[in-house]
Amino acid sequence: MVKIKQAGDPMSFDDVLELVSTYIKNDESIDLIKRAYAYIMEKHAGQTRKSGEPYTIHLIWVAYILASLQTGPMTIAAGLLHDVMEDCDVSQAEMIERFGSEITTLVEGVTKITKMQFKDEADVYAENHRKIYIAMAKDIRVILIKFADRLHNMRTLQYMPEHKQKRIAKETLEVYAPIAHRLGINDIRIELEDLSLYYLDPVPYHEISELLEIKRDERKEAVEAMMEKVRELLDQHHIQYRILGRAKHIYSIYKKMVIKHKRFDELYDLNALRIITDNDKMKCYEVLGIIHEYYRPLPGRFKDYIAMPKPNMYQSLHTAIIGEMGQIFEIQIRTEEMDAIAERGIAAHWRYKENGQYSSKMEQKEIGEKLQWLREFISLSEDIKDGDAKEYYDSLRQDIFEANVYVLSPQGKIIELPNGSTPIDFAYRIHTEVGHHAVGAIVNGVIVPINTALKTGDVVEIKTNKNSSGPSEDWLKVVHTAGARNKIRQFLSQKEAESRKVFIETGKKLLREEVKKRELDEKVYLDGEIYKSYYSSFGAKSFDELLYQIGRKAITAYALLDRANPKRSSFIDSISKMLQKNNTNNDRDKMANATGVVVSGMSGLKIQLSKCCNPIPGDEIIGFVSKGQGIKVHRKDCPNVKGPDMKKRLIDVYWDYASLMAKKYEVEFTIDATDRTNLLTDIINTLGQSKINILNIHADVVDTRAIINLKVTVENGEHLKTAFDNLHKVQGIYGIERTIH
Repeated sequence: MVKIKQAGDPMSFDDVLELVSTYIKNDESIDLIKRAYAYIMEKHAGQTRKSGEPYTIHLIWVAYILASLQTGPMTIAAGLLHDVMEDCDVSQAEMIERFGSEITTLVEGVTKITKMQFKDEADVYAENHRKIYIAMAKDIRVILIKFADRLHNMRTLQYMPEHKQKRIAKETLEVYAPIAHRLGINDIRIELEDLSLYYLDPVPYHEISELLEIKRDERKEAVEAMMEKVRELLDQHHIQYRILGRAKHIYSIYKKMVIKHKRFDELYDLNALRIITDNDKMKCYEVLGIIHEYYRPLPGRFKDYIAMPKPNMYQSLHTAIIGEMGQIFEIQIRTEEMDAIAERGIAAHWRYKENGQYSSKMEQKEIGEKLQWLREFISLSEDIKDGDAKEYYDSLRQDIFEANVYVLSPQGKIIELPNGSTPIDFAYRIHTEVGHHAVGAIVNGVIVPINTALKTGDVVEIKTNKNSSGPSEDWLKVVHTAGARNKIRQFLSQKEAESRKVFIETGKKLLREEVKKRELDEKVYLDGEIYKSYYSSFGAKSFDELLYQIGRKAITAYALLDRANPKRSSFIDSISKMLQKNNTNNDRDKMANATGVVVSGMSGLKIQLSKCCNPIPGDEIIGFVSKGQGIKVHRKDCPNVKGPDMKKRLIDVYWDYASLMAKKYEVEFTIDATDRTNLLTDIINTLGQSKINILNIHADVVDTRAIINLKVTVENGEHLKTAFDNLHKVQGIYGIERTIH
């Protein structure tokens, strides 16, 4: 078995070939690596590093690190070649001709991570990270090559100026180490973290090193004694195993001492053992039973990562016990396969297998299926990769790299979310359509509000309704993850676009009808040119906006044509002569400001909102000419303005939205629901979330049916519709009707 070289050891290409030959036997694969080596020796000839050594030594180390992870020949060749396109002006065409498109794509993926010009340091930082993440989402081999490149650069960072040392170390700690942790590549992560700390905070680094050195002999003696005792116990039970001591790395001690304010002598897991069994996981539990039978375990320190693996596929049993001399030992128990994955993560699980079935695309797909967080990562990268770089970086950091809340679906599927996530975040992690059609949530068997913060261990069930109107603007205040927020925004944007299209078509239809009624030329009056001078009067900037306003009943086709072709029917003329006192704009604005309603083509009229149906902005409205009382405004669906006798006294009116900014309108409505515990509380909470002020509420229950009458204040019809949409998502509600007296 080849001994893996460490930092500081001499390195040559023969060392790479020796290591590669332990798992790659195909002559063509070996030849590919040799051709890549010969090419870099030619292209990088004469180039040196800051240390003074040939630049190719760095590339050979990158290939060696990749070989230690047992990556494939194309990955190793790309590792050797990863700087030729950037540093040696090698074209894409030449690379493809010599090494094929797959290796060229890998080299370009690594090169593009850092080759770009930006406005300022913040942009550089965010954009570089975004390029790393997007490259990784496309092909995991790109980040493995970048890990190897970064690891050797960190090992030789002493030759760089101090300001560069700190910048590179900071980026390593904030970007590369978390990705290595998520991918489970702990060998590389640990070295990157320790080297970063060495340059970023050297004083505590050296203090911890000295403390470890002082206690080294004492710990070594205690660990060896414990190992001997454990061997005796396991041999008695004829267990096949390996046992070794486990060193605690400096950065993990630093985090506990500096960040969590622990003293060095409080860190119990400095004395640690690892027991590795054969690949039967039941043996791990058997070993645990033997250890706990003989030694007393510390309460609260047992963790079963075999039954519930970490998101990076890590599996092991962790326990802490009190040894015979009173020392506390942390013991990890795992199989050989689990140990390989614990040290090298995905690089161990998907190490190169030399057979005809190997496919990098299938490997990437399988990685995505195994690592749920990577699926979310790829999805989020696709959703927001073209947006602001800082937003992208912050979103991924929050949603993916800082996610540490583990909740379960009713089927036992583990979903990982960041702190503060709600059932809506959970729903969108399950599937976009589950999020769009969510109408309620049950957490641990109890119905909860959708803004409930989830915690680790919660079992979450999402109630959906295919007839749901979908998410509302209020959901954006509830969700915590960027992924959910982005999907809600996309839905609302699409819904708004579809709604706008419908309103424009409706407006066009209404305008056509009015044009026909007036017997005007459709070619002229259905063309936007004739209305250009009136856009600003109606708060529009285009003909489509005018049609949109007509379609949503904000203005009428009659009012628009009345400007462009002021011809009225004799009925309107007679009412105008009878009621109009002053046709100045001041009076019109004054009237509109008082009621929010304008009578088509008239001003100076007494206008009242009818109490029987309480119309609000957004409702379709009609004016009723009342003797001695001016115009009373009703909703068009109000039964009090129906019937043949009423038609001759009806007049077109419309909302003047510019005058409605600060007004509030009273609305009464009735909710029909199935009675249940907390129904009223959920209704009040839902209205509160919709910023609806409740003036009066009355509830009656007959058998299991609940009738709830409410009087509230709202800003407009859209505000009321949003509230109704949210109420329809409350469990048990099956009907909501506006009240007409």
